[in-house]
Amino acid sequence: MSLVLYSYWRSSAAFRVRIALNILGLEHEIRPVHLVRDGGEQHTTGYRTLNPQGLVPTLVDGDTVLTQSLAILEYLAEKHPEPALLPHDPEARAHARQIAMLICTDIHPLNNLRVLQYLEHEVQADQQTRDAWYRHWIREGFNAVEELLQQTYGDGPYCLGANLSIADICLVPQVFNANRYEIPLDAWLTISRVTQACLELDAFQKARPEKQVDAPEQQ
Repeated sequence: MSLVLYSYWRSSAAFRVRIALNILGLEHEIRPVHLVRDGGEQHTTGYRTLNPQGLVPTLVDGDTVLTQSLAILEYLAEKHPEPALLPHDPEARAHARQIAMLICTDIHPLNNLRVLQYLEHEVQADQQTRDAWYRHWIREGFNAVEELLQQTYGDGPYCLGANLSIADICLVPQVFNANRYEIPLDAWLTISRVTQACLELDAFQKARPEKQVDAPEQQ
């Protein structure tokens, strides 16, 4: 087995890559990296050699080592073109990337664990303030995602209509984050419909955080 994914069960970025690997039917090994225990295993010298940022995910494909979930998704989509994670039509492909980037570069980084830890330890923001910060940026981002989906959704059931894409792969983990912080999805009906449709698929179910080998429920 040449594919190895360094993952943390609750990381939405790693969640994205797990989904993609499952959709493509690629056999792979999960190597957990605990982001909290003992100060965070992502900070060890061994892991930093693989991923200089000290983040997850990291994908190892033979001699190729890749970080950043969007770069990994694009790599997998180009190396394994069927089923297509990137639409063949240039306009649809741009729409898929647009939604994926909105989530991965505008919503998620503001709510990343290291940001929350900085707010706690350096800014000394209390839990209530940190939770309000988290919820604010998800709501801001989901308002925009919902509008974009209404332009691209068509007859559904996925972000761009009948076929899955990287947009769906990025959306579902972000919805899990919203659920963790008890953010109602009532205002985002298209997001809710897409998420429900995706979670009917084994590829998404098997990638769920609570089903990972390093999830507390599995230990």
